[in-house]
Amino acid sequence: MESTDALNATMKKFGAPDTVIRDYRYWAVLLRPQQVTLGSLVLIAKEQVTAFAELSPAAFAELKAVTVDIESTLKTIFNYDKLNYLMLMMVDPDVHFHVIPRYKSPRTWADREFSDSAWPGPPQLNSSIEFQEVDNINLRDELMRCWPC
Repeated sequence: MESTDALNATMKKFGAPDTVIRDYRYWAVLLRPQQVTLGSLVLIAKEQVTAFAELSPAAFAELKAVTVDIESTLKTIFNYDKLNYLMLMMVDPDVHFHVIPRYKSPRTWADREFSDSAWPGPPQLNSSIEFQEVDNINLRDELMRCWPC
């Protein structure tokens, strides 16, 4: 199956094109508008499939490079302790992962301190950091600046 440059419904729900950090051939990395923990992302397949096993071999191959970029960028900026990739797809049918950095201790960004109150348990997707729109823009822009070329 070929990739497409069109935005799928899941990408639109998570704010694309405004939240796109990096666009790959088969995948897009978006800032998660509701930050579960600092640096939360959404990794969305661009192929029109609704099951992980339906992705093309090329999309699976590219996934390796995309996850390396995600992990190196988030490690550089926030020095996370663990990284959770959650594939839920109950509401949004397109193949996607919620990428949630996890922190044993608080992190400071933009002169604010952020804690992972659910550590070491599962992330609490129904709660989020209180951010203004400008905070999301600044966070997206910093991630874009630090993203590998």
